[in-house]
Amino acid sequence: MKIHEYQAKAILAKFGVAVPRGEVVSKKDQARAVAERLGTPVVVVKAQIHAGGRGKGGGVKVAKSAEEAGAFAERMLGMNLVTAQTGPEGRVVRRVLVEEGLDIQRELYLSVLVDRGVGAPVFMASAAGGMEIEEVAKTHPEKILREVIRAEEGFQAYHARKLAFGLGLSPELVHAAVPFMTALYRAFLETDSSLLEINPCVVTRDGRLVALDAKINFDDNALYRHPEFKELRDLDEETPLEAEASKYKLNYIKLDGNIACMVNGAGLAMATMDIIKLSGGNPANFLDVGGDASEERVKNAFRILLSDPNVKAIFINVFGGILRCDMLASGIVSAARELRFEVPVVVRMEGTNVREGQEILRNSGLNFSVADGMKDGAEKAVALAGGAR
Repeated sequence: MKIHEYQAKAILAKFGVAVPRGEVVSKKDQARAVAERLGTPVVVVKAQIHAGGRGKGGGVKVAKSAEEAGAFAERMLGMNLVTAQTGPEGRVVRRVLVEEGLDIQRELYLSVLVDRGVGAPVFMASAAGGMEIEEVAKTHPEKILREVIRAEEGFQAYHARKLAFGLGLSPELVHAAVPFMTALYRAFLETDSSLLEINPCVVTRDGRLVALDAKINFDDNALYRHPEFKELRDLDEETPLEAEASKYKLNYIKLDGNIACMVNGAGLAMATMDIIKLSGGNPANFLDVGGDASEERVKNAFRILLSDPNVKAIFINVFGGILRCDMLASGIVSAARELRFEVPVVVRMEGTNVREGQEILRNSGLNFSVADGMKDGAEKAVALAGGAR
């Protein structure tokens, strides 16, 4: 789950991380009033969307007066902001953050994320703050410092000092960096985040470390421990079908192909999309119904898949374990009869009660194609969708 910059900064402030003073607004007059209250010679107006690269798209402006802040806010609010991370469709700006301007001396990069390769959180830092970290990693990987944080030890002061010295900070700033980085890691850990990124973290001319920008992604699997985070979710920033799927505990991500996929298990879902591509087709989505999917969940999954007008065929690829093949087949038949769809469906099943499941499909009187393995299923789906592209 992603949240906005202003929400991330409010969370960081609770953990003692220094952030600029500011307020989020949704109207031009409110922006002008906030700028006047801040009382600084310069204020920054920042579009609030779930994407980076806002500055290049015109979503970050420096205003030298309250009137100019209001004018920038008026221009941004309602605009369709296109960045490298939004894709060509962009995102509509519904609110802006108006913040005090700071006298910046240096820009740094700080982040904490879960590195599945090492099986632990990693605290990363770079002196190349304010830049796209992916580009830095590609062209100058030596500029990125990494500290693996083991669970049995946790984040220690020596980790922070090592990173701070590696960034070339003065002794005074190294002293300030220890509590700053410790607070960042504590925020990451206690909010069950999968990513916490500060880009840039700035050093001001009066010797302070401040999180000038902030990005936090929560681990969806831990949200049950944080009911207060539900209020932070912005459905306007999610695609409608993905928001709808989340209501039924379906892991769904829309793609731009025309072959819909319904699979149980994330790994099998990835393999299914790969084999569709290898067979010359394009998957329309990632959809994991889960290992314990009920008939009702399968029915809702069908409804969501069919809501995508690009879908020309559906490939169901299931390994029957907890979700028995006969239960899945009954759910497919029930959904087909209730929803009355005409899109062709290819089903490949293996595992518990596979023969019973296949018999249910064959005896349903409906037009299902039962596949003999993944490759056969993918090829059938591609052919039914109009052939390889």
